Amino acid sequence: MSGELDHGNGDKSTLSLKAQLESLLFVADGPVSLERLASVLQTTAEQIEGTLSVLTQEYQGRGLRLQRYRHRVQMVTAPEAAEIVGSFLGLEHSGRPSPAAMETLAIIAYRQPITRAEIEAIRGVNSDSVLRTLINRGLIEEQGRLEQAGRPIIYGTTFDFLQHFGLSSLEQLPSLPDMPTS
Repeated sequence: MSGELDHGNGDKSTLSLKAQLESLLFVADGPVSLERLASVLQTTAEQIEGTLSVLTQEYQGRGLRLQRYRHRVQMVTAPEAAEIVGSFLGLEHSGRPSPAAMETLAIIAYRQPITRAEIEAIRGVNSDSVLRTLINRGLIEEQGRLEQAGRPIIYGTTFDFLQHFGLSSLEQLPSLPDMPTS
């Protein structure tokens, strides 16, 4: 790891790109766009992407993970450490989402962005209450509105959704089985 840290003058040039990136992600209070990281570190998004891949590999089997959602990234604790971290922080376990919430979350996770009407067409029941609950828990968010009559809200999952289910990215969702066509 030579050259990664110089205890001299603290100039950022003495830190490798990897160390600088890791430092920024550590102090960030939430997800950071790759473009912002590249701008601050005066490099390209491609170099940031490559460095994130290296960090992801290095964090395997350790207490930290990089969580990705679209073009944003954040440093989080490993999902396997959730119980001990929660205990240390004095967090009360909020319980599992209800079956209706899990069903709605699954629909949103696999079909996002999706409207309330589309969710209700799949579920066959009114979903207002479940959507409100999922928004309040921070598992889904409004991602905009469709450009059509009524301008319906479109929903998608959040970083908290990934963290709650121990995922680094949406690509880690299990693949759905092929459904028979009628």
